[in-house]
Amino acid sequence: MGSRDSEMEGQENILQEIFDNFLRGSTVFKRREALRHDYVPDSLPHREDHIRHLAEILAPALRGSLCSNVLIYGKTGTGKTAVTRFVSKKLAERAEVLGSSLKICFVNCRIAGTQYRVLSALCSEIGLRVPFTGLAVGEVFDRFKQALDSRQVLLIAVLDEIDTIVRNRGDALLYELTRANANLQNGKLSILGISNDLRFKELLDPRVMSTLSEEELVFGPYNADELQNILEARARIAFEDNVLKQGAVKLCAALAAAEHGDARRALDLLRVAGELAERNGDKHVSEDHVRRAEKRIEHNRVAETIKTLPTHSKIVLLSVYLLNRSNINRSATGDIYNLYSELCAELGFGSLTQRRVSGLINELDVIGLLNSRVTSLGRYGRTKKTSLAVPHKIVRDGFLEDDRFRGMVDYTPRYLSSSL
Repeated sequence: MGSRDSEMEGQENILQEIFDNFLRGSTVFKRREALRHDYVPDSLPHREDHIRHLAEILAPALRGSLCSNVLIYGKTGTGKTAVTRFVSKKLAERAEVLGSSLKICFVNCRIAGTQYRVLSALCSEIGLRVPFTGLAVGEVFDRFKQALDSRQVLLIAVLDEIDTIVRNRGDALLYELTRANANLQNGKLSILGISNDLRFKELLDPRVMSTLSEEELVFGPYNADELQNILEARARIAFEDNVLKQGAVKLCAALAAAEHGDARRALDLLRVAGELAERNGDKHVSEDHVRRAEKRIEHNRVAETIKTLPTHSKIVLLSVYLLNRSNINRSATGDIYNLYSELCAELGFGSLTQRRVSGLINELDVIGLLNSRVTSLGRYGRTKKTSLAVPHKIVRDGFLEDDRFRGMVDYTPRYLSSSL
């Protein structure tokens, strides 16, 4: 018992020291939340045209007029959500001054997960309570329309990551939402969808697509200079004076620009670099801290993503990993499917159709685990070539953390040996 008591006391002392050091105050950060994704600054550099365009689309709502539905596209970290939140916030402030019935509801469809929860969030915004579960989606939608009409509300429904709800649940909810105004006398509903998937419209019924995308905004990636400007503006808010070395900011911007101009990644790198410096008791945040932050973020992101993937998506990813590991150019969709089918049999799962597996490859491409490109074969047509978009070691480590797949990372595919 004495040894165990000593061990517990030692652990308590370690925790006490960590907590005391933190409570004494950071010598690195002044306002670390300024480096978070959901922080909305007073200005958004290099997105002035997008801000103006979106504001022009939504402005009629201030006079009670129905504004156009909007579909916003762009890769992760291009400012779509930040611009939408910024314009929505200013619009809501002006509406309050005018005494307008305008309301804006922001729903992250990935977090909501189901059509029911998306509708529940919209109901909550206009003051209508619905049970957490138990009602049919159609019943909730009917109650939502009745409340919208009886309370004479003009609602702008902002659906962030709208592609996730359509990919996982179909476009039935969007179909109903885009046609809601036909059954409303006094209420009005506009939809603003935000998608990371540039191919999102391919998932939609043509009737939904034509109504939803009345106006479209496309956000291109930031370049290194633009990312540096963004980081410098945030750093002035987030860090204490003279803590951040200029080289650290430049490196964060350069690394993020090399990966599709992702501002979120740049902010994550800078924040984690600052946290590493803080934990070490360092007085400055340097390029070395950024390099260490890059390794930590990449590993954590991929491991967490792999952990939460559906089973068949994991098998598809494992198939590409094993093909790439072989150093044989066998990354066409047909080759991936053949190995996927073999792995399903080994693991005791029924395999999906090749068309569905092709869809899973597209989804893994969208979230950044795979890199798929259509290449021309001349007169023989075109084919899709797929490879890992992240280092082999990180993917391997991710699978090693999963009990079901740990034994498969060193699997030698029969498919490869039989096709040589």
